[in-house]
Amino acid sequence: MFPKVLSDGYSFKQKFRPGIRQIFGNALWLLTDKILEVGFGLIVGIWVARYLGPEQLGAFSYAISFVSFFGPIAALGLDDIIVREIAKDINSKDKILGTAFLLKLFSSLLCVLLPIGMIFLIKPNDRTIHSLVALASISLLFNSFQIIKLWFQSQLQAKNIVIARRVAYVIVLAARIALISIDASLTFFGVLFLCEAVLYAIALVSIYQIQGEKILNWKFSSILARKYLREGWPLIFAGISIQIYSKIDQFMLGSMLSDQSELGFYSIAVKLSEFFDFIPIILSSSLLPKLTAKKEEKDDYLKGLQVFFDVMFVSWILIALPISLFSGPIINLMYGSAYSQSALILSVYVWAQFGTNFGMARSSFLVIEGKTKFTMYLCILGAAVNFSINIFMIPRFGALGATLATLFTYFLVTVAVNFVVDDLKPISRMILRSTNLVKSVNRIKQAL
Repeated sequence: MFPKVLSDGYSFKQKFRPGIRQIFGNALWLLTDKILEVGFGLIVGIWVARYLGPEQLGAFSYAISFVSFFGPIAALGLDDIIVREIAKDINSKDKILGTAFLLKLFSSLLCVLLPIGMIFLIKPNDRTIHSLVALASISLLFNSFQIIKLWFQSQLQAKNIVIARRVAYVIVLAARIALISIDASLTFFGVLFLCEAVLYAIALVSIYQIQGEKILNWKFSSILARKYLREGWPLIFAGISIQIYSKIDQFMLGSMLSDQSELGFYSIAVKLSEFFDFIPIILSSSLLPKLTAKKEEKDDYLKGLQVFFDVMFVSWILIALPISLFSGPIINLMYGSAYSQSALILSVYVWAQFGTNFGMARSSFLVIEGKTKFTMYLCILGAAVNFSINIFMIPRFGALGATLATLFTYFLVTVAVNFVVDDLKPISRMILRSTNLVKSVNRIKQAL
């Protein structure tokens, strides 16, 4: 079905304007990527969760969440900036990509060492956690090659991203099945986490070269480096803060509670709730270059941004409501009775996904407007609030307490604050308009 939908001659695409067709085609490739991930990955993921059990799954989630705090430092907050810069000046792409790559590579080297050293201080006697953190940390180094993904993203060539990611993912899925069949230890699953990053990097480089592009043509510019670091540093702190208020709950559950199974229950609920995060991510990656171009052409890009918010609100309701109502059967059918305690957590946590939906749309606005400093301030606020509430809630209510803390934090940082900060009030108006379901649907239809 999807190859036909994506082909230029398919009549369905002729119903839309050329700009919409390009965005739609790019988004469909990204959607295909997620469908393939569902088809190949969901069953294996459930199999792995059943095989490891809540205790070991909790340990694995703890290690990954710990390393994720260092991901924004390795990324340097450059991703959206690079996409924007290439969209504005494609002739300078080799200089833009080369500068960003070397900056990310140097930063990643630092981020390999920091988490490894810190975990020995936090959990000095847990050798399994030490191994898992070390393996996950090394993967940050290979993530530097994802700068190539930003080139494909800026050109709305999601097909290449999908191919590269799926090559790595399918190989790793097969290896996970093999590990389960030989009754492998938890550490080997950490090895596969690293292997996936390595394979993805190799696939991206290969496709980039096959298309006639040359990594050896990349150039480093100290002028651009200073410019990117100057603009990107607020996004580094924003990214760290995002990780803190989105992952600190898992880290605190693993650190404050002796029973790691509580984190296992929580991680399953979070994973299922965040499964549909690909919708705002796909839309953001597809719309950002187009909205940036409209801004450069003095066009009214805010109308397109409003439709973005409309889609985010409608999709949130359509996804959260059925999952919340049927959380019990979903958990029991997919993961079995061993994870039954995840059902209540899932029924509440899934409503927090408005934070991701509206947050991605607002992020696009801030990047285009050059107001990325607000992203940093908001994320620091969210991190402080989430951390403070979790200190009180986790010892008393465990995973459910962490869930309620996340829900409150997302509402405060993603919705409420827009109504009191002058520069963010355009966002508050878009959010309010999107809550009128009938008008939102009509605007979406008109945009198509």
